[in-house]
Amino acid sequence: MNEQLEQQRPVSCSGCGAKLQTEDRDRPGYLPESAYNREPVVCQRCFRIKNYNEASSVSVDQDEFLRLLSGIGEKNALVVHIVDLFDFEGSLISGLQRFVGSNPVILAVNKCDLLPKVTNWNKLRNWVQQRSKELGLKTEEVVLCSAKRGQGFDRLLDSVSSLRGRRDVFVVGATNVGKSTLINRLISDYSDLEQELTTSRYPGTTLDSVKIPLDDGHFIIDTPGIVYPWRYSELVERRDLDAVMPAKPLKPAAYQLNAGQTLFFGGLGRFDFVQGEHQSFTCYISGSLNIHRTKLERADELYRNHLGEMLSPPAKEDADKLPAWQRHEFRIARGSRSDVFVSGLGWIKINGTEGAVVAVHAPRGVKVLVRPSLI
Repeated sequence: MNEQLEQQRPVSCSGCGAKLQTEDRDRPGYLPESAYNREPVVCQRCFRIKNYNEASSVSVDQDEFLRLLSGIGEKNALVVHIVDLFDFEGSLISGLQRFVGSNPVILAVNKCDLLPKVTNWNKLRNWVQQRSKELGLKTEEVVLCSAKRGQGFDRLLDSVSSLRGRRDVFVVGATNVGKSTLINRLISDYSDLEQELTTSRYPGTTLDSVKIPLDDGHFIIDTPGIVYPWRYSELVERRDLDAVMPAKPLKPAAYQLNAGQTLFFGGLGRFDFVQGEHQSFTCYISGSLNIHRTKLERADELYRNHLGEMLSPPAKEDADKLPAWQRHEFRIARGSRSDVFVSGLGWIKINGTEGAVVAVHAPRGVKVLVRPSLI
């Protein structure tokens, strides 16, 4: 009898088309076992949009996401790309331009509330525009915002209104960048979901994307969050996410270092000042992560003996779950204003102008690079 019931169950969400599953609430198509009694049978994300005007995040891997993106360039669409300012290079969708074609792109830069209040916002916007261009993304508009505090959303909605015309709106972004908050705001401003979704079956469409109807017959298309394996947020244990993802404004931590000194960021990463004149380095990382200074010659021994204790997170039982560390060495040119960026962990600003040789140790696969200073 159970086998017969199992065979009668729908295999796909009637809202978004995702394959239904009851194991992982963070993946497309999740619904609780008891929800199979509903009619129509929809996944939890579609159910929350329909009943609560609220979207929740689901995620897919990079290959699946690129498959979902294919074809946008052939449509008449407006693309809203949400990135995390704290993890700008790690959350920007590389190669997005070749998928969107000539369609306009609004770059919504979220989590701006994390920066110090003295930040020059015009310079920050110019930095984002220049950095996006260097990374191959052409933007029609850059909007600095904070999903958590609701800052900048009116301007973002104005930009969507002025650029949308008779277009559908595709919202794209990596995981943990605040995409759901933006989708929920768009829903409340543009769509009478209560009326639309109770008079017809849920109008979601294909494979893991959700179509949210607008009043003019067009749609907001909510795409799943893309999982980028080079970000710390995808590597650490769930209980350690708060340690790497700041919830409060960053408090810059400045260190005067001599060559031959090292900074540990908990047990998750390490910064070595290898060569150069005595100078200052400013760390922009989560305030929940302890920074420990030591001599470079003692760093390897300290890591072996104190990982999971003085150097934590990760906890000792989780240390072996992370990839082995890889060393990245950089020569900082004299007179340059540079950050050493570590995706999902933050960045170290090189304050001196004398030049330096520095190195970062991070789990293999984490994106580490030198960029023009953000602040």
